[in-house]
Amino acid sequence: MKKSHIIVSALVMFTIVYVLIMFKTYLFAPTGYDCQTHENVEIVAHRAGAGMAPENSLSCIEKGIATGTDIIEIDIRLTKDDIVVVCHDSNVKRTTDGKGKIEEMTFEEVRSVRILDLEGNPTEERIPTLDEVLDLVDGRCRLLIEVKPCKRYERISELLLKAIEKHDAASWVSAQSFSDNVLFALNALNPPFPLEKLIVCKLPLFPLIIDNGLSGFNYEKYSFISSFNFNYSALPASLIKKIHANGKKVKIWTLDSPEETPDLDVDGIITDRPDLWSK
Repeated sequence: MKKSHIIVSALVMFTIVYVLIMFKTYLFAPTGYDCQTHENVEIVAHRAGAGMAPENSLSCIEKGIATGTDIIEIDIRLTKDDIVVVCHDSNVKRTTDGKGKIEEMTFEEVRSVRILDLEGNPTEERIPTLDEVLDLVDGRCRLLIEVKPCKRYERISELLLKAIEKHDAASWVSAQSFSDNVLFALNALNPPFPLEKLIVCKLPLFPLIIDNGLSGFNYEKYSFISSFNFNYSALPASLIKKIHANGKKVKIWTLDSPEETPDLDVDGIITDRPDLWSK
């Protein structure tokens, strides 16, 4: 066999083994999460409970709260004229009857489109502002605010802190992001609420994570982070133990029913269906 063939074969085998190691939780971990055994685990309604009602809408938030969920999670973006609105995508096309990038739209333009229901039909609901969500939740449960990666991360960070101060919400709010720029900008403002780091996965054998790109990972860098929130499919139990040993919490996303969830020692479950996780 030629030397080049040996090298290629070795690389292929290494890649296969590496992928198996990375996704062994998804491929091999037993499923079936016992909510009673893990009664202290927090249930987080992803996009307010996207499997029950139009995601990130006020009606969805109200339904999420009604399930008794511990935490409502929402996503925020910044309009062209500096209004913080609640929407997951950078473009309104998927979730509304309009189109356009939020960062290029005025608040009036964002407000003119109608949110679609789960069947894709226009409703009378509009994309809410962060202020409206804070008014609605009002401490009835905790609120986890995801700040989407954006160019004006310093500005949205400032406006987020002002909104939380305005609504006296620091005791029941936390913020998360995939973006280190966002998290470091928020931390520089000395926020009176916890910050959490979203991660797709940590690369085995290397001090690297996939977030909204590829980032270096160590606990000193993220000393101000309270929780690392991972995609459940690529999170080995050994890494959870290391994170806990460093005094941090772990949440996993995004799941539906307990029956399909790997039985991992985590602190939070982020789910589209909080109604299926009744305690």
